[in-house]
Amino acid sequence: MLGLDITVIVVVVIAILVLFSGIKTVPQGFAFTVERFGRYTRTLTPGLNIIVPFVDRIGRKINIMEQVLDIPTQEVITRDNASVSADAVSFYQVLNAAEAAYQVSDLEQALLNLTMTNIRSVMGSMDLDELLSNRDAINDRLLRVVDQAAAPWGIKITRVEIKDIAPPLDLVEAMGRQMKAEREKRADVLEAEGSRNAQILRAEGAKQSAILEAEGRRDAAFRDAEARERLAEAEAKATQMLSTAIAEGDITAINYFVAQKYTEALGQIASAPNQKVILMPLEASSLIGSLGGIGAIAQEVFGKDGGDGATPVARRTPGQPPRQPRSTTTPGYPAAPQGDQET
Repeated sequence: MLGLDITVIVVVVIAILVLFSGIKTVPQGFAFTVERFGRYTRTLTPGLNIIVPFVDRIGRKINIMEQVLDIPTQEVITRDNASVSADAVSFYQVLNAAEAAYQVSDLEQALLNLTMTNIRSVMGSMDLDELLSNRDAINDRLLRVVDQAAAPWGIKITRVEIKDIAPPLDLVEAMGRQMKAEREKRADVLEAEGSRNAQILRAEGAKQSAILEAEGRRDAAFRDAEARERLAEAEAKATQMLSTAIAEGDITAINYFVAQKYTEALGQIASAPNQKVILMPLEASSLIGSLGGIGAIAQEVFGKDGGDGATPVARRTPGQPPRQPRSTTTPGYPAAPQGDQET
């Protein structure tokens, strides 16, 4: 019985070992290939999997997470024979673990060489200016080319990015001078355009000012002409009224007219700029007499009937002969001399 017990125990242990050897746990983010007698049969997904012990074995452990591949710096000659240094970074993911395991040897090295080769090919077909200004276009072209080349390996290239493009130092200095000259040229153009616009605005302002000034002069001339017309009408009306009064024999109107003109003449003589002293060897009785005539007119207009001792001014009736004008000399003063008077 002792030997039987030992045999049973050995069989149970072997069975347990065989069972455990057939159970495989695949971690998340990985895929295991299964080989039966050296031939690929299937791929184990993450989780608990069972294989046939001693017949099947795990072939390759493939990382199916997205991975990054650093592309080292390399020299690239552009289409216009400019030498630049460029480095990049590539992101890829395994979509088919079996193809990635059995279609290519050393997957990372293959992807590295493939990306470097296509970088030289794509960047070498472009000019330097186009190379420096169209980095997005370079990334798109590299992504399409490398992804198409890596598709048979079960690889998906998700991104290819150019990290840096470094031209030679002398070329950088030349580009700096070119950029400075271009900016100075744009500054000169903008300054010239600003000066031209300022001159145009000043000319338009002067034009508008001249138009407004001419319109102002036209309006002023029109108003002056209208004022002169009104003044002429007033003078004509006054003259007509005076002529009517004279024709009717109204001596007060004549005295008023003579006094007004006499006073205006004296005012013009006194205000002459070339006369500082005025010598008048004449008596002012004429002016006083004229003022007396003005007072008589005022009495007649306001209806004063001699309440203060003054005699009302008489009017000539139609058919009556005109009266002789009385002397306008003031008592105590000599009569005004006849002829011209020296001023």
